[in-house]
Amino acid sequence: MKAVVMAGGEGTRLRPMTSSMPKPLLPVANRPIMEHVLRLLKRHGLSETVVTVQFLASLVKNYFGDGEELGMELTYANEEKPLGTAGSVKNAEEALKDDTFLVISGDALTDFDLTDLIAFHKEKGGLVTVCLTRVPNPLEFGITIVDENGQVERFLEKPTWGQVFSDTVNTGIYVMEPEVFDYVQADTSVDWSGDVFPQLMKEGKPIYGYIAEGYWEDVGTHESYVKAQADVLERKVDVEIDGFEISPGVWVAEGAEVHPDAVLRGPLYIGDYAKVEADVEIREHTVVGSNVVVKTGAFLHKAVVHDNVYIGQHSNLRGCVVGKNTDIMRAARIEDGAVIGDECLVGEESIIQGNVRVYPFKTIEAGAFVNTSVIWESRGQAHLFGARGVSGILNVEITPELAVRLAGAYATTLKKGSTVTTARDHSRGARALKRAVISALQASAIDVRDLENVPLPVARQQTARGSAGGIMIRTSPGVPDSVDIMFIDERGADLSQAQQRKLDRVYARQEYRRAFPGEIGDLHFPSSVFDSYTGSLLRNVDVEGIAESGLKVVVDASNGSAGLVLPSLLGRLGVDSLTINPGLDEARPTESAETRRAGLVRLGEIVSSARAAFGVRFDPVGERLSLVDELGRIIEDDRALLVLLDLVAAERRSGRVALPVTTTRVAEQVAAYHGTQVEWTTTSPDDLTRVGREEDTIFGGDGRGGFIVPEFSSVFDGTAAFVRLIGLVARTQLTLSQIDARIPRAHVLRRDLATPWAVKGLVMRRVVEAAGDRSVDTTDGVRVVEPDGRWIMVLPDRAEAVTHLWAEGPDDASAQALLDEWAAVVDSAGD
Repeated sequence: MKAVVMAGGEGTRLRPMTSSMPKPLLPVANRPIMEHVLRLLKRHGLSETVVTVQFLASLVKNYFGDGEELGMELTYANEEKPLGTAGSVKNAEEALKDDTFLVISGDALTDFDLTDLIAFHKEKGGLVTVCLTRVPNPLEFGITIVDENGQVERFLEKPTWGQVFSDTVNTGIYVMEPEVFDYVQADTSVDWSGDVFPQLMKEGKPIYGYIAEGYWEDVGTHESYVKAQADVLERKVDVEIDGFEISPGVWVAEGAEVHPDAVLRGPLYIGDYAKVEADVEIREHTVVGSNVVVKTGAFLHKAVVHDNVYIGQHSNLRGCVVGKNTDIMRAARIEDGAVIGDECLVGEESIIQGNVRVYPFKTIEAGAFVNTSVIWESRGQAHLFGARGVSGILNVEITPELAVRLAGAYATTLKKGSTVTTARDHSRGARALKRAVISALQASAIDVRDLENVPLPVARQQTARGSAGGIMIRTSPGVPDSVDIMFIDERGADLSQAQQRKLDRVYARQEYRRAFPGEIGDLHFPSSVFDSYTGSLLRNVDVEGIAESGLKVVVDASNGSAGLVLPSLLGRLGVDSLTINPGLDEARPTESAETRRAGLVRLGEIVSSARAAFGVRFDPVGERLSLVDELGRIIEDDRALLVLLDLVAAERRSGRVALPVTTTRVAEQVAAYHGTQVEWTTTSPDDLTRVGREEDTIFGGDGRGGFIVPEFSSVFDGTAAFVRLIGLVARTQLTLSQIDARIPRAHVLRRDLATPWAVKGLVMRRVVEAAGDRSVDTTDGVRVVEPDGRWIMVLPDRAEAVTHLWAEGPDDASAQALLDEWAAVVDSAGD
């Protein structure tokens, strides 16, 4: 005996879940509904099955194939147009015409005893047996009345409450004799209960009703879909759950990683190869699909999460459905009844209200509050470049596919036959992505000079030696699961805003150039890169007096690539040095703020005990530098900027220093005292680099460990800053603590406020209006100067839905009061 599984419906009431997936493939407990149906059929000996398909038919066929993996024989009957419940079965008549057959829906979850149903049909000898069940609310179903012998007396499709005369409804499961096809017109839309059954009853043909015991749920609405998940987990329906029950009601599939500190309150399900991190709480009736990543601090309750979803730190998902390949970023909140379609991006700290529908391939901006469905437009702006190039979570936002497209777009902005220098940090992720980048560049007629693992300043210097540009891939500072793809221009600096926009346009249009076979680019691995860098550095930076000074310094390489340069550099400087953490640690390509702080404390202890002149600590890619004085005390980064400024200005006595407008105005006092002046720039490193290239610039820095030594390079370079600092200290009679003590204290405070993209312009207008007659500086954002010299700066972030505020006053309390006042102005724009 054969069965027919009806799998052609569109499931319009379940959109957006069914916008890109046929309803029978919707997962229940991480298995498609139709797979549960097929397993039920097999359990009752119905292994030969015809599947009727129409909407997104290829997806159903590709998933189940010929049924071999289920131990079944599946064939397909394809409808060119919707034919109704009877017409679709008529379309499969050729495979069913020789024997009794069973019809069942591919999108209803049930555990009915089909063997008993078939036996009832054969015992009664009818033409059709309709499988019935009792439900508390029959409004959405066809009501059926049977007599004491089980014969159907009356059908009523989708009644009103005034027409409800029974709670016994038609489940859409039938056992039929092939003669029934005589009553179904071919290639026409025909329904069983609306067209065929009334005609059979009119002619007196025997139709019986079998009232089944067991579970049945027509998964036709979002509510019933979520209910079906809970019922499976509560074991109210007899279906197979794939995995291991590690504790009562807690099911975990093969390959899943659940941190011991995660809290699991069943019943719940975690799919194969999912990863649940520490401090996650997953509560009852939650289903986590295959390959899902749930980051630290996330909370899930009655959430249904499809495959390959990323759930960021401290996200909160309650009673919602999240489609496959969607990314939920940090601290996002999705409320009860909301449905997120496939391949969406929900930005950081955004809130999606209950019952909102977000259709597939949409972006919700960071910080957005969404209370209406997103069907056609995206609620966000796509920004390719951020503060550190193109950044994102490895294999979530930044994938090898994205890297190939980005590199192809970059190559398209360059002439064929140009050379691009590539480099990376010591992480595995950067290594894998760089290989993808190199392939894309070569395929676009670009020659590649691959430096492999080098410090970022070395990559910049080597790029500036004859390359048309460069690409550096590194782990995002302080974010170990993210990467930055950094694009470098022919001078070794970050791409300008105009160059970024050009690359952005090419990438958006997907107009990638491809090389003809004879144009494929070459790949070279230059030698003596570190010796070249060190030699150039020592020729250009003043090292007079270092060898004779007898200085002793402690250098912490932070287990990063800066350690690759230090051996030859320190030897040629002739300085007495102690190097710690010189080896590369592939497992730690970056460090958290806590780890960095602990490293500086340890460095201070070593400096103090070794009686060294000072200590320096490089970041893992050698771009930035932190300082510890001779007493072992940490010199904070904003303070270190003033100390180096004082040393450089005291020695040079003229020229300009490049500083971002967010720097304390104490810097002006220090520069003026030594006869130099400050050139205020925007907060963009690109702007600092521009000023650093100008002839009379003697120094630059950003107050976050980034220093420019213009005589060597116009970009941040931790190693060059270290060499410059040794020379300055060697030639002065003062220690770092003495220099620090003579510089006035600064009181600059900062605050970040979430600001939706849609109101950023309004925020800045409100700030300018609120400034009134006060002095306003628009070098970057808006800086408002009070009559007493205090100032506030308001700057919208160009890549995130955030507004940054800085305030400086004579003391912290005064700066804090200024921050509070202007934060209220910013917040008022979003009300």
